[in-house]
Amino acid sequence: MKILSWNVNGIRAVQKKGFLNWLDQESPDILCVQETKAHPDQLDATLLNPRGYHVSWNAAERKGYSGVATFSKLKPLTVKTGFGIAKFDTEGRVIVTEFPEFVLLNIYFPNGKKNDERLQYKLDFYEETLRYVAKLKSQGKQAIISGDYNTAHKPIDLARPEANETVSGFLPQERAWIDRWVENGQIDIFREFCPLTDQYTWWDMKTGARQRNVGWRIDYHFITRDLRPKVRDAKILPEVMGSDHCPVSVQLKFD
Repeated sequence: MKILSWNVNGIRAVQKKGFLNWLDQESPDILCVQETKAHPDQLDATLLNPRGYHVSWNAAERKGYSGVATFSKLKPLTVKTGFGIAKFDTEGRVIVTEFPEFVLLNIYFPNGKKNDERLQYKLDFYEETLRYVAKLKSQGKQAIISGDYNTAHKPIDLARPEANETVSGFLPQERAWIDRWVENGQIDIFREFCPLTDQYTWWDMKTGARQRNVGWRIDYHFITRDLRPKVRDAKILPEVMGSDHCPVSVQLKFD
């Protein structure tokens, strides 16, 4: 089973750049998309009902902002949008889809750069995610938590760590939450397969950073510990263009 996650920075924009052809060629079993920036009523039938996929959408109340979508070849057993908490759910950041072997959370975590209030919102959102996944595990469920976390965990995960120590996305309190996330049993599966430097998923478009590979690794697949024996590979796909992010991939094998 191949699962991809990609912050597309606008589903309508990336559609014009060949998104559906890419989806057909790549043919993931599941694709988690973040930052759709669209409501379903703004999309055409080819996106709403792509060949071979069931699609679940969660849009923000605010037009042109945030939003997530999950494309899956197998119809989910259940679909839930949001955590059930209004202050988070109005921004369209979460889709939870349940499959026979696991629960998949597709999440577009908040960005904390705007001001202290948004940074606290981001940290509160992190805490709710931790509580939500802990509850799933207490029910005996395994989980994959995929998406744009908007934080680079360690110095290896961005090109210029020293220059960004006071920037949201690499602040000590943000990184400390990911430490807790790991301590509570979630595995950054890419790092299980690739210890190399210069492995990034986001680049600043304004400065041409992608051409120089001056980037950040902020897009992840985290898995709960019980799923680790099922994972066969995890990769970053930097050759895929169309957004300021690139997709990340995880492959699992179930009996």
